This record gives sequence, C-alpha cells and structure tokens, in this order.
Amino acid sequence: MVSGITKADSGKIFLNGVSYEDLSESELNDFRAENIGFIFQNFHLVSYLNALENVMLPAKVNKITNPKEKAIELLQSVGLSHRLHHLPSELSGGEKQRVAIARSLIHNPKILLADEPSGNLDEETGNAVMDKLFELVENNNITLILVTHSNDVAMRCEKVFTLHSGKLTLC
Repeated sequence: MVSGITKADSGKIFLNGVSYEDLSESELNDFRAENIGFIFQNFHLVSYLNALENVMLPAKVNKITNPKEKAIELLQSVGLSHRLHHLPSELSGGEKQRVAIARSLIHNPKILLADEPSGNLDEETGNAVMDKLFELVENNNITLILVTHSNDVAMRCEKVFTLHSGKLTLC
C-alpha cells in the first residue's frame, strides 16, 4: 500500500503531503517513479542489459540528466566499478543485489521499499550487502522500509514491527 500498487480498503495514505487517493492512476505512477525506490529479493534485473544499463533504466522514465554518470557513480559506491559491462548472468548473487540497490537509488527516492534484500544471499554476502544498503540510506537521507525474516537485520533498523497472526505490532 505504501508503494501505491495496492489500494487500501480504508483510510488514506500520504507521502510528502500528497494523498494517493487524490491522484489518477497515471499521476500515481509518476509520483511513485519520482519518490519511491524498490529493491526486490529476486533482483529483477533485465537479463540482456549489463549492470550499467540496468541501473540507468529507471533514469529514462524519470528523465534524469546525466544518467550514465550517475549510474557509474552509484555502481562505484556499491563496489562494482569493475563490473559495469557485465550481464546479470555474469554476476554473483551479491553483485546482482548491489546492482539492484544502485538502480533503486538512481532517481534519489524519498522512500526505499526493500523486500528481503539479503534473503537470496549467503550470510557473509548478505551482511556486506546490508552494510552497504544502510550506509547509502543514511548518507542520502532516505527512509527505508525493509521486510525481513532475519532478526539480525531487523535489529539494525531504528524501528521494528512484527507481523504475527495478521496483527502488526511495534517492538
């Protein structure tokens, strides 16, 4: 619901003072593209695009100036400057997730929604990816909403909510 993809049965959702309810579907799509970044558990990289092109992809939708330079900078920030021209099939799981993180930040989102961003990674790689994610979120003043089954990852967050038997509770 925060992403605007699913509509609430009741109540209203506001982001930066804008009510999703007041937006047409087209306006909501534009608003989402400008304000929200997504990191998926399964990366969702385009298989025939290299790392640089995957990061640049949302920049085209958002009409970002100098998308190549910004994408290179983001890939450098996640330690992948040496993998710019590699296809997803040539990247490890951790590298794919770091490309996905860079892609989610190309448009300077106000909020970042991350679904199990370390869920498909081994513990060591997952920890390294989460370290980088938390660092980038803090350095860029982005609100992160993170879904995880990992108590270790959850404990790194400022606020932790649990969902149990359909009830959301602040821990």
